[in-house]
Amino acid sequence: MRLDDIDLKSLVTDVCDLAVVAGDAILDIYSQEFSVTHKSDLSPLTEADMASHYVLLKGLSRLTPTVPILSEEGDSVSLKERGEWPLLWLIDPLDGTREFVKRNGEFSVNISLVYGAESILGVVYAPVTKLCYFAYLGGGAYKKYAGEGSQKIAARGWDGKHITIAGSRSKHTANFEKFLAGFSSYELISLGSALKSCVVAEGDADIYARFGPTSEWDTAAAQCIVEEAGGQMMALNGQPLLYNRKESLLNPSFLVVGDSTHPWCDYLPDAVL
Repeated sequence: MRLDDIDLKSLVTDVCDLAVVAGDAILDIYSQEFSVTHKSDLSPLTEADMASHYVLLKGLSRLTPTVPILSEEGDSVSLKERGEWPLLWLIDPLDGTREFVKRNGEFSVNISLVYGAESILGVVYAPVTKLCYFAYLGGGAYKKYAGEGSQKIAARGWDGKHITIAGSRSKHTANFEKFLAGFSSYELISLGSALKSCVVAEGDADIYARFGPTSEWDTAAAQCIVEEAGGQMMALNGQPLLYNRKESLLNPSFLVVGDSTHPWCDYLPDAVL
Protein backbone atom coordinates (compact mmCIF):
# COMPACT_ATOMS: atom_id res chain seq x y z
CA MET A 1 0.00 0.00 0.00
CA ARG A 2 1.26 3.47 -0.95
CA LEU A 3 0.63 6.72 0.89
CA ASP A 4 -1.36 7.97 -2.12
CA ASP A 5 -3.78 5.09 -1.62
CA ILE A 6 -4.69 6.16 1.94
CA ASP A 7 -7.37 8.66 2.92
CA LEU A 8 -5.82 9.85 6.19
CA LYS A 9 -8.91 11.80 7.24
CA SER A 10 -11.12 8.75 7.00
CA LEU A 11 -8.48 6.44 8.42
CA VAL A 12 -7.91 8.48 11.57
CA THR A 13 -11.62 8.18 12.41
CA ASP A 14 -11.41 4.40 12.12
CA VAL A 15 -8.23 4.32 14.21
CA CYS A 16 -9.86 6.39 16.95
CA ASP A 17 -12.73 3.89 17.04
CA LEU A 18 -10.24 1.04 17.25
CA ALA A 19 -8.38 2.75 20.11
CA VAL A 20 -11.65 2.84 22.05
CA VAL A 21 -12.13 -0.90 21.55
CA ALA A 22 -8.57 -1.51 22.78
CA GLY A 23 -9.22 0.82 25.69
CA ASP A 24 -12.33 -1.12 26.65
CA ALA A 25 -10.27 -4.33 26.67
CA ILE A 26 -7.82 -2.61 29.02
CA LEU A 27 -10.61 -1.40 31.31
CA ASP A 28 -12.07 -4.91 31.57
CA ILE A 29 -8.83 -5.98 33.23
CA TYR A 30 -8.32 -2.69 35.10
CA SER A 31 -11.57 -3.30 36.99
CA GLN A 32 -10.37 -6.70 38.24
CA GLU A 33 -7.42 -8.13 40.10
CA PHE A 34 -4.52 -8.63 37.70
CA SER A 35 -1.00 -9.98 37.83
CA VAL A 36 2.15 -8.05 36.95
CA THR A 37 5.28 -9.56 35.41
CA HIS A 38 8.44 -7.79 34.24
CA LYS A 39 10.24 -7.76 30.91
CA SER A 40 14.00 -7.99 30.49
CA ASP A 41 14.34 -4.20 30.91
CA LEU A 42 12.38 -4.51 34.20
CA SER A 43 9.40 -2.60 32.81
CA PRO A 44 6.06 -4.02 33.97
CA LEU A 45 3.74 -6.12 31.80
CA THR A 46 0.11 -7.03 32.49
CA GLU A 47 -2.69 -8.95 30.80
CA ALA A 48 -4.08 -5.57 29.73
CA ASP A 49 -0.99 -4.80 27.63
CA MET A 50 -1.48 -8.02 25.73
CA ALA A 51 -5.27 -7.73 25.43
CA SER A 52 -4.89 -4.30 23.81
CA HIS A 53 -2.05 -5.58 21.63
CA TYR A 54 -4.21 -8.32 20.11
CA VAL A 55 -7.17 -5.97 19.57
CA LEU A 56 -4.93 -3.53 17.70
CA LEU A 57 -3.24 -6.23 15.61
CA LYS A 58 -6.60 -7.55 14.44
CA GLY A 59 -8.13 -4.13 13.86
CA LEU A 60 -5.20 -2.55 12.02
CA SER A 61 -4.75 -5.65 9.86
CA ARG A 62 -8.38 -5.29 8.84
CA LEU A 63 -8.06 -1.57 8.08
CA THR A 64 -4.78 -1.80 6.14
CA PRO A 65 -4.00 -5.44 5.35
CA THR A 66 -0.67 -4.75 3.62
CA VAL A 67 0.81 -2.32 6.18
CA PRO A 68 3.10 -4.06 8.71
CA ILE A 69 2.68 -3.45 12.44
CA LEU A 70 5.47 -2.86 14.95
CA SER A 71 4.20 -3.16 18.52
CA GLU A 72 5.91 -2.88 21.88
CA GLU A 73 4.42 -6.24 22.75
CA GLY A 74 5.18 -7.89 19.42
CA ASP A 75 8.22 -9.68 18.07
CA SER A 76 11.36 -7.68 17.39
CA VAL A 77 12.12 -6.98 13.73
CA SER A 78 15.57 -6.21 12.37
CA LEU A 79 16.28 -2.89 10.70
CA LYS A 80 17.24 -4.82 7.56
CA GLU A 81 13.65 -6.04 7.29
CA ARG A 82 11.65 -3.06 8.56
CA GLY A 83 13.91 -0.59 6.76
CA GLU A 84 12.26 -1.82 3.56
CA TRP A 85 8.81 -0.86 4.82
CA PRO A 86 7.60 2.43 3.27
CA LEU A 87 4.67 2.50 5.71
CA LEU A 88 4.22 0.91 9.10
CA TRP A 89 2.00 1.07 12.13
CA LEU A 90 3.95 1.86 15.30
CA ILE A 91 1.90 1.09 18.42
CA ASP A 92 2.12 1.02 22.18
CA PRO A 93 -0.95 -0.95 23.26
CA LEU A 94 -0.74 0.35 26.84
CA ASP A 95 1.56 3.31 27.38
CA GLY A 96 2.06 3.97 31.07
CA THR A 97 1.77 0.47 32.48
CA ARG A 98 3.23 1.77 35.76
CA GLU A 99 0.27 4.16 36.01
CA PHE A 100 -2.09 1.30 35.15
CA VAL A 101 -0.65 -0.75 38.00
CA LYS A 102 -1.01 2.24 40.35
CA ARG A 103 -4.62 2.63 39.14
CA ASN A 104 -4.30 6.39 38.68
CA GLY A 105 -5.85 6.41 35.20
CA GLU A 106 -2.92 8.12 33.47
CA PHE A 107 -2.26 5.58 30.75
CA SER A 108 -3.05 5.56 27.05
CA VAL A 109 -3.34 3.60 23.83
CA ASN A 110 -0.86 5.00 21.28
CA ILE A 111 -1.24 4.35 17.54
CA SER A 112 0.86 5.97 14.83
CA LEU A 113 1.20 5.54 11.10
CA VAL A 114 4.80 6.15 10.01
CA TYR A 115 5.79 7.04 6.45
CA GLY A 116 9.52 7.00 5.87
CA ALA A 117 10.85 8.42 9.13
CA GLU A 118 7.85 10.65 9.93
CA SER A 119 4.70 10.07 11.95
CA ILE A 120 1.84 11.09 9.65
CA LEU A 121 -1.11 9.95 11.77
CA GLY A 122 -1.38 9.79 15.53
CA VAL A 123 -4.00 8.69 18.03
CA VAL A 124 -3.55 8.83 21.81
CA TYR A 125 -6.55 7.52 23.74
CA ALA A 126 -6.99 7.66 27.52
CA PRO A 127 -9.45 4.87 28.40
CA VAL A 128 -10.35 6.06 31.93
CA THR A 129 -11.35 9.59 30.90
CA LYS A 130 -12.48 8.46 27.42
CA LEU A 131 -10.49 11.29 25.88
CA CYS A 132 -9.00 10.79 22.43
CA TYR A 133 -6.35 13.06 20.91
CA PHE A 134 -5.80 12.61 17.18
CA ALA A 135 -4.14 14.19 14.17
CA TYR A 136 -3.01 13.45 10.64
CA LEU A 137 -0.56 15.12 8.32
CA GLY A 138 -1.94 18.43 7.08
CA GLY A 139 -5.26 17.94 8.87
CA GLY A 140 -4.70 19.64 12.21
CA ALA A 141 -4.92 18.22 15.74
CA TYR A 142 -8.06 17.49 17.74
CA LYS A 143 -9.38 16.05 20.97
CA LYS A 144 -12.68 14.32 21.55
CA TYR A 145 -14.50 12.94 24.57
CA ALA A 146 -16.86 9.99 24.14
CA GLY A 147 -20.28 11.19 23.00
CA GLU A 148 -19.07 14.68 22.13
CA GLY A 149 -17.88 16.41 19.00
CA SER A 150 -14.26 16.91 18.03
CA GLN A 151 -12.51 20.08 19.21
CA LYS A 152 -9.50 21.49 17.38
CA ILE A 153 -6.49 22.05 19.62
CA ALA A 154 -3.46 24.30 19.30
CA ALA A 155 -0.23 24.70 21.19
CA ARG A 156 0.39 28.08 22.79
CA GLY A 157 3.13 30.65 22.61
CA TRP A 158 5.18 31.49 25.69
CA ASP A 159 5.56 35.03 26.99
CA GLY A 160 8.88 34.32 28.71
CA LYS A 161 7.43 34.69 32.20
CA HIS A 162 5.51 32.09 34.19
CA ILE A 163 5.91 28.68 32.60
CA THR A 164 3.92 25.46 32.84
CA ILE A 165 6.06 22.33 32.58
CA ALA A 166 4.82 18.78 32.09
CA GLY A 167 6.77 15.99 33.74
CA SER A 168 6.62 12.28 34.34
CA ARG A 169 4.41 11.02 37.13
CA SER A 170 6.74 8.10 37.89
CA LYS A 171 10.23 9.19 36.80
CA HIS A 172 11.92 12.43 37.83
CA THR A 173 15.59 12.27 36.89
CA ALA A 174 18.38 14.41 38.30
CA ASN A 175 18.63 16.19 34.94
CA PHE A 176 14.92 17.01 35.04
CA GLU A 177 15.36 18.53 38.49
CA LYS A 178 18.26 20.60 37.16
CA PHE A 179 16.07 21.71 34.27
CA LEU A 180 13.35 22.86 36.67
CA ALA A 181 15.92 24.74 38.72
CA GLY A 182 16.62 26.95 35.70
CA PHE A 183 13.22 28.66 36.13
CA SER A 184 12.50 31.04 39.00
CA SER A 185 8.77 30.36 38.80
CA TYR A 186 6.91 27.49 37.21
CA GLU A 187 3.87 25.26 37.47
CA LEU A 188 4.50 21.53 37.20
CA ILE A 189 1.91 19.17 35.73
CA SER A 190 2.78 15.55 36.55
CA LEU A 191 1.24 12.96 34.24
CA GLY A 192 1.84 9.48 32.93
CA SER A 193 2.22 8.18 29.37
CA ALA A 194 1.94 10.20 26.17
CA LEU A 195 -0.61 12.46 27.85
CA LYS A 196 2.30 14.72 28.86
CA SER A 197 2.91 15.57 25.22
CA CYS A 198 -0.80 16.01 24.59
CA VAL A 199 -1.19 18.71 27.26
CA VAL A 200 1.49 20.66 25.38
CA ALA A 201 -0.38 20.11 22.12
CA GLU A 202 -3.63 21.47 23.55
CA GLY A 203 -1.98 24.52 25.09
CA ASP A 204 -2.22 23.53 28.77
CA ALA A 205 1.57 23.29 29.17
CA ASP A 206 4.48 25.06 27.52
CA ILE A 207 7.04 22.26 27.54
CA TYR A 208 7.62 18.63 28.43
CA ALA A 209 11.24 17.64 28.91
CA ARG A 210 12.29 13.99 28.94
CA PHE A 211 15.82 13.12 30.04
CA GLY A 212 15.74 9.35 30.02
CA PRO A 213 14.97 6.30 27.91
CA THR A 214 11.79 6.00 25.87
CA SER A 215 11.04 3.98 22.76
CA GLU A 216 9.74 5.05 19.38
CA TRP A 217 6.24 3.68 20.04
CA ASP A 218 6.07 5.92 23.14
CA THR A 219 6.39 9.12 21.10
CA ALA A 220 5.34 8.62 17.47
CA ALA A 221 1.58 9.12 17.89
CA ALA A 222 2.00 12.15 20.14
CA GLN A 223 4.56 13.71 17.81
CA CYS A 224 2.04 13.92 14.97
CA ILE A 225 -0.49 15.48 17.35
CA VAL A 226 2.01 18.01 18.71
CA GLU A 227 3.26 19.02 15.28
CA GLU A 228 -0.21 19.38 13.79
CA ALA A 229 -1.11 21.55 16.81
CA GLY A 230 1.78 23.88 15.93
CA GLY A 231 4.31 22.60 18.45
CA GLN A 232 7.47 20.58 18.11
CA MET A 233 8.96 17.34 19.45
CA MET A 234 12.72 17.41 19.13
CA ALA A 235 15.94 15.85 20.31
CA LEU A 236 18.22 18.02 22.42
CA ASN A 237 20.05 19.12 19.27
CA GLY A 238 16.86 20.75 18.04
CA GLN A 239 16.12 18.15 15.34
CA PRO A 240 12.75 16.33 15.13
CA LEU A 241 12.58 12.75 16.35
CA LEU A 242 12.71 10.26 13.49
CA TYR A 243 11.34 6.74 13.27
CA ASN A 244 12.41 3.37 11.91
CA ARG A 245 15.88 4.62 10.95
CA LYS A 246 18.17 2.69 13.31
CA GLU A 247 18.55 -0.80 14.76
CA SER A 248 17.69 0.35 18.27
CA LEU A 249 14.17 1.68 18.79
CA LEU A 250 15.24 3.80 21.76
CA ASN A 251 14.74 7.55 21.49
CA PRO A 252 17.28 10.15 22.56
CA SER A 253 16.31 12.57 25.33
CA PHE A 254 13.86 15.08 23.91
CA LEU A 255 11.73 18.18 24.40
CA VAL A 256 8.09 18.72 23.49
CA VAL A 257 7.39 22.44 23.11
CA GLY A 258 4.38 24.52 22.24
CA ASP A 259 6.21 27.62 21.04
CA SER A 260 8.56 26.32 18.36
CA THR A 261 10.06 29.79 17.82
CA HIS A 262 11.54 30.00 21.32
CA PRO A 263 15.17 28.81 21.91
CA TRP A 264 14.27 26.10 24.42
CA CYS A 265 17.62 24.33 24.14
CA ASP A 266 19.19 27.32 25.90
CA TYR A 267 17.51 26.16 29.12
CA LEU A 268 19.04 22.71 29.11
CA PRO A 269 21.38 21.90 31.99
CA ASP A 270 25.01 21.46 30.97
CA ALA A 271 24.99 17.86 32.15
CA VAL A 272 22.66 16.73 29.34
CA LEU A 273 24.40 18.51 26.45
